[in-house]
Amino acid sequence: MAKISDATFAGQSGTKYDFNVYSMDQAFKAVGGVYAVTRRYKNSNGGYSHEIIYVGETGDLSTRFDDHHKADCFIRRKANCICTFQDDDADSRLSKEDDLVKEHDPPCNG
Repeated sequence: MAKISDATFAGQSGTKYDFNVYSMDQAFKAVGGVYAVTRRYKNSNGGYSHEIIYVGETGDLSTRFDDHHKADCFIRRKANCICTFQDDDADSRLSKEDDLVKEHDPPCNG
């Protein structure tokens, strides 16, 4: 996998989650994880920032993005990255997803 970079996103709880950043066309291994679909852009400091468009969780990242139910929203919002946080525990993934959604209120989660 060709990782672009790393990104840290905080949840409403204040917990910080370290994500691996990939392009939208990345193929993933069959592992569980929390993911954030983002629009990565160059910021005024010369670095990069992310607009979080959608947060989800899955038991299998390898199939989650095939015909994703929010794909049209991703396109409208100019999504260009998938950020992943590997986590094989379903309850833990749901908790992280909820924490991140409550903090960022991603437009495609509505």
